[in-house]
Amino acid sequence: MSDSTIDGQVAARPAMGMFERFLTVWVALCIVAGIALGQMIPGAFRVLGNATVAQVNLPVAVLVWLMIVPMLLKIDPMALREVGRHWRGIAATVGVNWLVKPFSMALLAWIFIGHVFRPFLPADQIGSYTAGLILLAAAPCTAMVFVWSNLVDGEPHFTLSQVALNDTIMVLAFAPIVALLLGLSSITVPWDTLVLSVVLYIVVPVTVAQLWRRAQLARGGLAALNRTLRALAPVSLCALLLTLVLLFGLQGEQILRQPLVIVLLAVPIIIQVYFNAGLAYGLNRSLGVAWCVAGPSALIGASNFFELAVATAIVLFGFQSGAALATVVGVLVEVPVMLSVVHMVRRSRGWYERGIGDVRAG
Repeated sequence: MSDSTIDGQVAARPAMGMFERFLTVWVALCIVAGIALGQMIPGAFRVLGNATVAQVNLPVAVLVWLMIVPMLLKIDPMALREVGRHWRGIAATVGVNWLVKPFSMALLAWIFIGHVFRPFLPADQIGSYTAGLILLAAAPCTAMVFVWSNLVDGEPHFTLSQVALNDTIMVLAFAPIVALLLGLSSITVPWDTLVLSVVLYIVVPVTVAQLWRRAQLARGGLAALNRTLRALAPVSLCALLLTLVLLFGLQGEQILRQPLVIVLLAVPIIIQVYFNAGLAYGLNRSLGVAWCVAGPSALIGASNFFELAVATAIVLFGFQSGAALATVVGVLVEVPVMLSVVHMVRRSRGWYERGIGDVRAG
């Protein structure tokens, strides 16, 4: 699902496959399967949930690496050279991703979880739900955005350079932003666990993926890399789905008691997606950025790295926490909401380009 540049070439542009197109369906089926299996064989799920070393659940760690490494394998760090060509679109996206999105989600969580929906939520999980929503918004998506960009005819080099830049920033900024916002929400931050999760789920996968990428390119060039990417295409989503089965197997009893929680948690997530997509899109239009850059900018500005959020929530707060549940709700709503953003971006192209003409004329 990536565009990559090797000696001036660009890898084949991605199309949305069956897994991606029907991700919401698979997630829903995994929720049902996980809840059912959790009720049928609770002992097996407890064993898996207790398989931890230094607060890190080993089955989840393996599944998360299987999720993340194939995605990061697509990232060409040399794409950072393209940043200067698209600096206005890059500036708009980086601003939304790192200066607006985590803080807007914290505000939405405070409004909806802390106040509006508080009477309908379990009191002992309010802080945990807020933490999960913050984790969900604290890192921009690195994989599915290639699909969204393709669907809006996005400029491939911009998308690639933006994702490469975001990954670089994420290594340094994810932990401090999460710690800051959790601190503001009066949630105790286990710094050692948070730093460990960043090392395990960002630093290590990025390093492994780049070493593997170099080996593939040295052995057979872009053709060998593309063959590997095609072979690994189902791995990330299958690992995500297995993680959801495990997560919902452990959370099933709580969900069956309070299904309304899922709906209420989805509200701030959906609002923040539309808000940040619209903000990034509008910023690009005001800066006179071409539509083929503004489209992926809006989508990158709105989407979340839910694989990292799920993993970090589990490490920080545990399988059965409200934080873990909140991040999983993000997975559930991500695809249909982002597809609606794709539709809006495509339908608004005429309006956008008329505005670009006015900016350039002025």
